[in-house]
Amino acid sequence: MTDRTLIDRPGRVRSGEELDIAAIDAVLKARDPGLEGTPEVRQFSGGASNLTYLLAYPGRELILRRPPFGHKAKSAHDMVREARVMQALRPVYPYVPQIVALCDDTGVMGCDFFVMERIRGIIPRQDLPSGLDLTVEETRRLCLSVIDRLVELHGLDPQASGLDALGRGEGYVRRQIEGWSGRFRAVRLEGGADFEAVMAWLAERMPAGEAAIRAVHNDFRLDNVVLDPTEPTRVIAVLDWEMATLGDPLMDLGNSLAYWVQADDDPTFLALRRQPTHLPGMLTRAEVVEYYHARTGLPVGDMDFYLVYGLFRLAVIVQQIYYRYAKGQTDNPQFARFGDVARYLEHRCRAAIKAAAK
Repeated sequence: MTDRTLIDRPGRVRSGEELDIAAIDAVLKARDPGLEGTPEVRQFSGGASNLTYLLAYPGRELILRRPPFGHKAKSAHDMVREARVMQALRPVYPYVPQIVALCDDTGVMGCDFFVMERIRGIIPRQDLPSGLDLTVEETRRLCLSVIDRLVELHGLDPQASGLDALGRGEGYVRRQIEGWSGRFRAVRLEGGADFEAVMAWLAERMPAGEAAIRAVHNDFRLDNVVLDPTEPTRVIAVLDWEMATLGDPLMDLGNSLAYWVQADDDPTFLALRRQPTHLPGMLTRAEVVEYYHARTGLPVGDMDFYLVYGLFRLAVIVQQIYYRYAKGQTDNPQFARFGDVARYLEHRCRAAIKAAAK
């Protein structure tokens, strides 16, 4: 049995991000009178977007998700939509946590929020937790378990599964290329990453339609899965459904591979690693694609397009954060180097495009 100290644990609530727990407690007890006492509140450190808290009631643990403080643009941090996506998916995809309460009354704490059941387990972040020593074979089983959850999600038929309302589906590829290109141009800074050649290549190379229309997660990474604490090679939950919709599963795979840093990558990419995909036993990006193709049957002959798209999309997210930092909209010192990261990702895109031309 695995040491319980490996289970992902929250820390103290950060200054300026405290909750009105009395108001939240009243909302929750109105929905579930069986709740007793006042919860202890802790905050999870992971993620740079929505905020996640543990509400520890006597005998029951709940998770609260809310947008960043001060954020007004509902479309970017839509708690109501995320909760409803999870409610739609859970009957057909059991790795989605159960929603306990959804509150769209902004009078409670100034924003929409939702509360879900906590699934206690291990979250593999930049490195596996200290004390979790997996063999090469166990690491491979963990890797395949993660990919299998993505394959299972992409195997859902939206009509048969009742997921038709998750998104528009058809036209997804074009919307993504045009949308992310527009977002990048809106935050481009003089002397920084340019990406015009990359955007032109993506626009010219994009397929005429989608390989399929399926439910896509859009942020599927190892640090968004929860592992069984007693069998840490088994995925028991998938988290962070904020960007889930109906779209092209190969673009979802490309997004995931943008984070997939392998052991033989250059030192810069290895330094940017956010998940333990470099460990002996982990599949390489090429092996992930091969395995995914074998499990889904989807065509991966033009995977270069999806790989470049994933890197470009990641670069836009990085550039958006750096733009806020450069304009004085955030003073988090961790964001000071994000301009360099965007330039590096442009270099990776250009290298991938050059390799695809051979």
